[in-house]
Amino acid sequence: MKRICSIYKSPRKNEMYLYVLKAEGLERVPEGLLPVFGTPVHAFDLVLTPERKLAREDIAKVLENLDNQGYHLQMPPLEDEYIEHLPEELLRRNDPV
Repeated sequence: MKRICSIYKSPRKNEMYLYVLKAEGLERVPEGLLPVFGTPVHAFDLVLTPERKLAREDIAKVLENLDNQGYHLQMPPLEDEYIEHLPEELLRRNDPV
């Protein structure tokens, strides 16, 4: 099952993305989601297949959400995920205890 998907980024939340079927656009996205997401900014289009790898999302879940609800919302990573990827020298405190 191949899906042509449009991906929008949120102007309000860094690294929050909305996946929709390109043919449907934003028509199936719930009205209540858009005030939180902000006005969607088109980032790019992508062909999704079950074999495709995505950096931070499970492709099976994305495809399932697109089929069942008409959109998939990719949330930003938790702050802890940002912290654990910082270089070790930034995690150490430099001031005396």
